[in-house]
Amino acid sequence: MTKGITRERIVATALELLDEHGMDALTVRALATALDVRAPALYWHVRDKQELLDEMATEVMRRVGIALSTIGPGDDWRDDLRAYARILRSEYLEHRDGARIFSGTRLSDPNILQKKEVWFARWTAAGMALVDADDAVDLSTAFVVGFVIEEQERRQSSKEDPTRYSLAGRGAWLGEEFLMVREAGHARDDSDSRFERQLGIVLDGIAARMNDTASGS
Repeated sequence: MTKGITRERIVATALELLDEHGMDALTVRALATALDVRAPALYWHVRDKQELLDEMATEVMRRVGIALSTIGPGDDWRDDLRAYARILRSEYLEHRDGARIFSGTRLSDPNILQKKEVWFARWTAAGMALVDADDAVDLSTAFVVGFVIEEQERRQSSKEDPTRYSLAGRGAWLGEEFLMVREAGHARDDSDSRFERQLGIVLDGIAARMNDTASGS
């Protein structure tokens, strides 16, 4: 085992590479070069790129858990999920392609998943079915991942081509007769406002599902 190379150092360096070059340029070979070791030395700690991504996603989720612990529980499940979604988005945005590294990964630290036990216990005690509680977390996570992937892709594309999302160009491309579609494009607000609004829709949908379950629908 190469002296001084730890899993923690590997993950930290991988996140730095991600920020600098993006997801597609993150390879075991590039990581080994950044750590000034031969690639085989990394296989003591991570078997392949997928395991590396698992560890990176785990570290991000570990930070989410730490941030959540500093604010404590909300008054109900909506407060808990709203705080979780906001923190998750914030952590993803800390890194280029931050949300992409989560997709398809498997968390390697059981302590992260174990923390959901407190939520599930409190929510089910308040009348939420366990399956709804689990779905609520999954839906909130999926919403944030999808929202941030799109958010980060658009930002990166705009850096490479500032005219790519030009509203004037979009309007000319659509044509004069499609007034509402054109107006909707101009009405799109900034990402923060849109995130909060769409998160509210997700939470409303979860609440409606809970009501249906409670009424036996």
